Amino acid sequence: MKRKIIILIGFLLLLSTGAKAQFDVHFTHYWSLQNYYNPALAGVSGRMNVQATYSMQMAGYKNAPATMLVAADYALPGESKSHAVQGGMMSDKIGLFNNQRLYGGYAYRMNLWGGKLCVGVSAGMLTQTFDGSKAEPEEKNDPAIPSSKVEGQALDLGAGVSYMNNLFYAGLASMHLTAPALELGETNEMKVRRSYILQGGCNIPLKNPLLSLQPSVQLLTNLVAWRADLTVRGTYVWDEKKYYAGLTYSPFTSVAILLGAEFNSFTFGYAYELFTTGVGIIYGSHDLCMGYVMDLDLGKKGRNKHKSVRYL
Repeated sequence: MKRKIIILIGFLLLLSTGAKAQFDVHFTHYWSLQNYYNPALAGVSGRMNVQATYSMQMAGYKNAPATMLVAADYALPGESKSHAVQGGMMSDKIGLFNNQRLYGGYAYRMNLWGGKLCVGVSAGMLTQTFDGSKAEPEEKNDPAIPSSKVEGQALDLGAGVSYMNNLFYAGLASMHLTAPALELGETNEMKVRRSYILQGGCNIPLKNPLLSLQPSVQLLTNLVAWRADLTVRGTYVWDEKKYYAGLTYSPFTSVAILLGAEFNSFTFGYAYELFTTGVGIIYGSHDLCMGYVMDLDLGKKGRNKHKSVRYL
């Protein structure tokens, strides 16, 4: 039986998560990147949506995790815009590991109970690279640790379902349905467990028409480890611009501060995560999210109209 690579990036990862490590990346802006976790939510804005996110975790430590995501989703032309597509690329560097996910997806929406029932699937390639030339094992020539750069690839599938109306949204999805095994050289492999994601949220108008609240929640688990995020954002609208601020609490893990703005079809968001266990509040994580939304109807001639994105 092939032996698994066990490279400890440090006990910091275990302490900061408060549980056994998960393979999947967590973004503090999860509520803005819903269709990354659940393909059923591609195209829900009815427009062309392009996003880029960069997360630098436990800043200040050498070889700390750093993640980049570039993604786009688009509701296909049609009166009901029932069909949508998406695609993206994720790169996650953790110590000597580099995990990459290249994916595409399809979603279909139908009317149900005054709202929309959405189903979606995604498919792509999962790649993991380990740079053994930089490893410093306690025992030299350990056959369990490659001495050069090795790479493994595997098919990666996902699926999800979601329901939304004017009051709330809720969804359930699964990533890595094939439980891919990544072959790293001739003697090692990395098995990726299936993960499950539960999402939900709503929009609460206040007496002041310029103000509103957007609570949301996400639970991510591979049935061994888990992470829950509870977020409350307050949005203020002024002169066709939107500003938001909020807090995210992850039990046994962290508290995050959120700030952002939207204007001229662009969105900008920043979050700082302070760990409540393990590394503590000094070595936090930075999360930067940017987006651009526009109307793009390939079935009509002339210039495409541009409109600003609307947060749920």
